[in-house]
Amino acid sequence: MSTSAESTASTAGEAVTVREAGGLPGDLVERLTESFRGHVAAGEGGMAFSVYRAGEPLLQLHGGMAAEGRPWSADTLAVLFSGTKGLTATLAAMVTGRGQLDPDAPIAEYWPEFAARGKVDARVHHVLDHTIGLPYVDPDPVDQTEAVDNILMAERLAAQPTLWEPGTKVAYHALTYGYLMAEILRRATGSSVGTLLRTELAEPYDLDVHLGLPEAEEARVAPVFRSSGYRISTFLEDDPARRAVVDRMYGNSLTAANPPFNTRAHHAAELAAGGGIGSADAMAKLYSLLIAPDALDAPIVPAETLARATRTWSEGDDVINDRPVRFGLGFELDDPIGSYGPVRPAFGHSGAGGGLHGAWPEKNLAFSFLPCEMRSEDVDRRVKELLGILAEG
Repeated sequence: MSTSAESTASTAGEAVTVREAGGLPGDLVERLTESFRGHVAAGEGGMAFSVYRAGEPLLQLHGGMAAEGRPWSADTLAVLFSGTKGLTATLAAMVTGRGQLDPDAPIAEYWPEFAARGKVDARVHHVLDHTIGLPYVDPDPVDQTEAVDNILMAERLAAQPTLWEPGTKVAYHALTYGYLMAEILRRATGSSVGTLLRTELAEPYDLDVHLGLPEAEEARVAPVFRSSGYRISTFLEDDPARRAVVDRMYGNSLTAANPPFNTRAHHAAELAAGGGIGSADAMAKLYSLLIAPDALDAPIVPAETLARATRTWSEGDDVINDRPVRFGLGFELDDPIGSYGPVRPAFGHSGAGGGLHGAWPEKNLAFSFLPCEMRSEDVDRRVKELLGILAEG
């Protein structure tokens, strides 16, 4: 494989490095690079965009500043936010394929305490497809020490009633998905979710992703920051009752006055909904291997298990946020608002502030966009423009 590298811009903060290995038309590479360079120049932070096929890079772009005085490099990591959910969904599919987890089984089969308060019939897939009806923890964590304690938060969720009958409504469980799945996976396998990620995915497939970042890797992480006017739940109109639910869901994270996502405690925790840390290359490589099992001696997830995990399990307008959603078993699927570009089918998971990681199976392409500047969904055009160009190849 031949690779080439190029850095071009008027300032160090706008420099873009291009590595391309063939496999994409030259004019497409030029257009993707030009689009990426424009977004770097117009932004305040750095970013990376990678395209992979069968575990091999086709195009790798990175540019801008990871931190003051530190350009984004090939080794830069960033918080994945809810891109982490795609990693957790992959782990769930792996243990499902091995017979350790059954999405149709009652959660209480693995976690008996979860049956409290009328939840005896709630199924594993109700957590994975965001229909369980537990969008926030009650009582709220009083500080970040509690918020990063997976077992404590799982205990509180197990003691709660659901807001609706599981399976009857869909609403994005931004943080509680992680607490719930971390405990379900721990009960099913005997290992913490961070250990599973390291031993089942990161090490075997040489993926630079972490749930529980080693302190020695901390210097590689690009601090993330909210752009001016950053907002969440931008599809939700003036509805004080539901906005209060949103504030409760995110009050200890995205909307906090002093957000925790750049702290060592957050990076060290195994937060399976939004605490993963990794690179765009690693995320694109993972999704490329998921859809191209022939690239490996044995697939990461058996084909029939992956097909089941990426079919529609829930869809509709989110009853809390009003955003159109469509979920498989933990994966986001292509939706009516084009989150995954103009190609269908598609699956993966987005992250707060603009990150997006996923695959177009019928094109045998996987991709990842990872920024450190967080922008509101209704104004962020960065990855949508890149995927629109990529789809023409």
